Amino acid sequence: MIVIEVKPFYDLDAKEYHDIVRLRSEIFVVEQDCVYQDIDGKDTNALHVIGRKNGEIIAYSRIFKSGEYFEVASIGRVAVKKSERKYGYGKDIVRASIDAIENYFDESKIKVSAQLYLERFYHFFGFNQIGEGYLEDGIPHIAMIRNA
Repeated sequence: MIVIEVKPFYDLDAKEYHDIVRLRSEIFVVEQDCVYQDIDGKDTNALHVIGRKNGEIIAYSRIFKSGEYFEVASIGRVAVKKSERKYGYGKDIVRASIDAIENYFDESKIKVSAQLYLERFYHFFGFNQIGEGYLEDGIPHIAMIRNA
């Protein structure tokens, strides 16, 4: 069981932000062997959806209202610690992200830039592919939209 909270950037303390960036780096840089600029200047405009288990951040996403990242609200940097994936926390963090967009931004149309292998995962939440696939940092991606 994880405890999920949503925080704006300026409510994160230094240790929380460190742990968030560490988790993102463990997954997107080390595990996926992808060199890219994770600190992109957008964290300050995001709401951070943080999943903790026994006090440790093990799941995460960042969400944006319309116009902050894409033309519609969006979810990005969805991450679950490798050793914790078998428990379904990816679904928990995405569900919490969708709920947060609806509750904080009063929006229901949501976009994700999904790694191609996660198409079925996001489809479970009502996301459908739009446009053609593309490479982002050398990894196949697709854009997906959820119209709820």
